[in-house]
Amino acid sequence: MEEENKWRNKSFLKAAKHSIDGIIFFVKTGRNIKLQIFAAILVVIAAIILKVNYIEAAIIGLTIFLVFAFEVVNTAIENLADLYSMEYNEKIKAIKDTAAGAVSLVAIGSVVVGIAIFMPKILALLNWL
Repeated sequence: MEEENKWRNKSFLKAAKHSIDGIIFFVKTGRNIKLQIFAAILVVIAAIILKVNYIEAAIIGLTIFLVFAFEVVNTAIENLADLYSMEYNEKIKAIKDTAAGAVSLVAIGSVVVGIAIFMPKILALLNWL
């Protein structure tokens, strides 16, 4: 029974530290993270310039964090699959492709959200000029 609980977090603070360690690992090792952070910064700047309302800002923020969260999960799945085997394996390929596909779906959804929020504001700005 003791062996079962060996890896269980003993406190909320330890669990929080482990989750922060995971985020730091992702930021340090993620292949696309710099581009995604840059894109997120651009979106936040655009939101400020175009004066999005609080609801739109919340949707944008949630969308940005959703993309990051899916990337973190994708990284975890890829690392777990690599731990299992570094050799080519059709099932591992399918697992990695599916996880990457989930990230792509969220990314596409974020573009749709961006268009829905920003396009009317951009069009209104262009008509004002």
